[in-house]
Amino acid sequence: MSGPGGTGGPGGLRGRRGECGALDRVTDGVRGGRGEVLVLRGEPGVGKSALLEYLAGGATGCRVLRVAGVESEMELAFAGLHQLCLPLLGRLDRIPGPQRAALSVAFGLEAGSTGGAPDRFLVGLAVLSLLAEAAEEQPLVCVVDDAQWLDRVSAQTLAFVARRLLAEPVALVFAVRTAAPATDGDPFAGLRESVVRGLRDDDARALLESVVPGRLDERVRDRIVAETRGNPLALLELTRGLTAAELAGGFGRPDVRPLASRIEQSYLRRIGALPDEARRLLLAAAAEPVGDVPLLRRVAERLDIGADAAGAVEAAGLVEFGTRVRFRHPLVRSAAYRAADPAVRRDVHRALAEVTDPDSDADRRVWHRAHAAVEPDEALAGELECSAGRAQARGGIAAAAAFLRRATELTPDAARRGTRAMTAAQAAFDAGAPDAALELLAAARLGPLDEAQQARLSRLRAQTVFARRRGGEALPLLLDAAGRLARIDGADAREAYLDALGSAVFAGRTGVPVGVREVAEAARTAPPGALPPRPTDLLLEGLVGWFADGCATGGPLLRSALAAFGRPVSGQSAGGQSAGGQLEGGRSEGAEDGDVMRWLWLTWLVAGEMWDDGTWHRLAERAVGSARETGALNFLPLALGYRAALAVHTGDFGLAAALIDEADTLTEVTGHSPIAYPSLLLLAWRGEGPQVAEVISTAAGEATTWGEGRAIGLEHYLLAVLHNGLGRYREALGHAERAVEYEDFAVAGFALAELVEAAARAGAPEAAEAPLRRLAERAEAGGTDWALGVLARSRALVSEGPAADRLYREAVERLGRSRVAVQLARTHLVYGEWLRRENRRSDARVQLRTAHGMLRGFGAGAFAERARRELLATGETVRPRPADGAGPREALTTQEGQIARLAADGLTNSEIGAELFISPRTVEWHLGKVFSKLDVKSRNRLRAALTGA
Repeated sequence: MSGPGGTGGPGGLRGRRGECGALDRVTDGVRGGRGEVLVLRGEPGVGKSALLEYLAGGATGCRVLRVAGVESEMELAFAGLHQLCLPLLGRLDRIPGPQRAALSVAFGLEAGSTGGAPDRFLVGLAVLSLLAEAAEEQPLVCVVDDAQWLDRVSAQTLAFVARRLLAEPVALVFAVRTAAPATDGDPFAGLRESVVRGLRDDDARALLESVVPGRLDERVRDRIVAETRGNPLALLELTRGLTAAELAGGFGRPDVRPLASRIEQSYLRRIGALPDEARRLLLAAAAEPVGDVPLLRRVAERLDIGADAAGAVEAAGLVEFGTRVRFRHPLVRSAAYRAADPAVRRDVHRALAEVTDPDSDADRRVWHRAHAAVEPDEALAGELECSAGRAQARGGIAAAAAFLRRATELTPDAARRGTRAMTAAQAAFDAGAPDAALELLAAARLGPLDEAQQARLSRLRAQTVFARRRGGEALPLLLDAAGRLARIDGADAREAYLDALGSAVFAGRTGVPVGVREVAEAARTAPPGALPPRPTDLLLEGLVGWFADGCATGGPLLRSALAAFGRPVSGQSAGGQSAGGQLEGGRSEGAEDGDVMRWLWLTWLVAGEMWDDGTWHRLAERAVGSARETGALNFLPLALGYRAALAVHTGDFGLAAALIDEADTLTEVTGHSPIAYPSLLLLAWRGEGPQVAEVISTAAGEATTWGEGRAIGLEHYLLAVLHNGLGRYREALGHAERAVEYEDFAVAGFALAELVEAAARAGAPEAAEAPLRRLAERAEAGGTDWALGVLARSRALVSEGPAADRLYREAVERLGRSRVAVQLARTHLVYGEWLRRENRRSDARVQLRTAHGMLRGFGAGAFAERARRELLATGETVRPRPADGAGPREALTTQEGQIARLAADGLTNSEIGAELFISPRTVEWHLGKVFSKLDVKSRNRLRAALTGA
């Protein structure tokens, strides 16, 4: 099974080691031939369904049947039982006739002989027999969720079966929505059970932090944990409704969520029935984000709220006042805030500000003051700006954006308001809120902006559009911004041209009016860079040289740029030196963490085009760390995605999958376009399942709808990888040729290597001649072991004799010095294939065994199978190795051993079935397997085989 930190429902299984251990014992038992029963009890949302998913997901080697109680079907007799047994009805003819008839009548498959109800006992036996029959083929795990809503007869029947499971490899696990002990009327009373409780505080805090995409204030976190009492669903539902600003420090309003649920409406009615003072006290508790009871008492005194108000609120079941304020449900808080009159809300915020310590909690104090304000207030807006600065210094970009937005709203001067709106828009963009950024930019345009401000506004708008939809849509906006900035700020203009070049790269072959070469020529007009050059200056010069003048000119410049981005400034560590070596024209200062994060989307592509796996690793690791530390949700999904792609290339497919999941979750939160490439790359390399090609093509088609033409090149490159793995070389060749029709940056080079291999294996070496020359130009421009290793392998594929052997050995040596383990494994594979065709079978086996072991270990199923086929062709047998010392007796399952021992003692099949609660036919089927494993032909030889005599 996956460990108890996995997923499967609200909050996954964090903090559930005990429950997961119990479920592990269930699956271990059923796989060992034992019947297992467990009832999980707990309140709604506590994690019962997640535990059932854990059980089902870990039941390897077992068949899983599912049933869920449905409240609307509680009056339909046998509805739940029918749902469970439906997949097994094809086996009805294998159970005894009376039982088969009873179950057929119960399910309406045939009419009863007397028209009456079927005998309940016979129905129960029939279900037991049916489950037992199915379990003879494969252990059976039956998962019953919301068992409290099963119809009564189904619940009773399943309880009957559960009490009679002994020797059958069948598990019945129920989830019941109640934390109360079982009662006499409960059909599951007396069965083994486990009460699932809320998470411990430490685990609840960890879960909360794991799902909050940004900074989480400790006091807000503790208040949420206390309110939800560790209920995972409540924790997750609450965080989905809170803004990043609220989570970052309570700097948000509790009324921002829509009043959509009937639950909240019911709370509103209860709140409305409270006395005035009780409502105001509840409002104060809702507006105070950390549940500070002493502070709330001071607020009550300030607002002249009597002591009886607390009792009235608690009596209404809405809140508890203990060591901290605990709302009955998170929705109570938002309902209390939303229901209040705006003037009353302002009074409460004003009182909260007055009782909040200005020294220890200055930011929360100014936040309350800001929400008590009615008229614009420059002094207060200035304080909010200071709070934003402190928040950003702590890594709280979302909180900073909230402060700046409110500062903008309170600024009386139009010009200053426009400036603050732009600053707030930048913070919102950095916090991963592009819609809020565009809204603030629209507000900024209403102010009297000077030329410099207009230029910067244009650039931020273009960047926001590009973040949402990479490709051609943002390109004209970026070029316009660069032109405006060129007259104002040379450094910003150069960065805007970098953005424009990146946009043109992503636009690719979509036919936008301005291509990447034209953008590069336009970028030549940018103001000169600084001396010594910044990393971004080197990057711009390198890209201009590459796209305008070619690989030979741009390659050295791009290597210098990567060296600069890979080198930390004083006091920061990037963990090594890039492939670029010393810089020309003065040494760059190195890159700040912010620059690495800001330009990762472009430097990553450059490192790929330069085949620089070392810089790939340093940039991705550093960018992920920086984005996490600063809460930069705008960039974290990109960093995670690229780190995942690196993990694919290094052969760590498990890590890649985990990083992809995290990145996908964050893109949902931020609203940015998803980073599809890493998941598609992983799919292509795994090469498993008939739908992989369709998934890749569909994703590429979606990307092209928003102008990302580079996705077309990626699509055909990935399909070439997929088909080369599957050994469909003609298909691989066609896709690779489509991929290299356009010089897609950081795609064409990789696709050329796939094309050469496909052409060589498809018997079309002439199709590889021109692509090999193009590949050589790119690989030599990169100059890394990865580049030169792939080039050597590609040349070997179209060479013969000693020259081919020498090139293969060079490729293995070079790639062995790189991180790109998947390419090393493929090199062993094609080298082994070549050796086999040269009739050097012994040497071929060495290479093919290495390739097969590596590829199978990575999870590259298609390539591993290709290696296995080649090994078989050399005469080697490739099969799982049996456990050392495993004899015939150890090969028997637990149930087979029981039956064998009973048969050896002289019991008949019927007697064995009666003792083990299985049918005689099932006993006979098991004995056939026992005879085969022990290599005996009759019962009188069983005892000797079992004892080894």
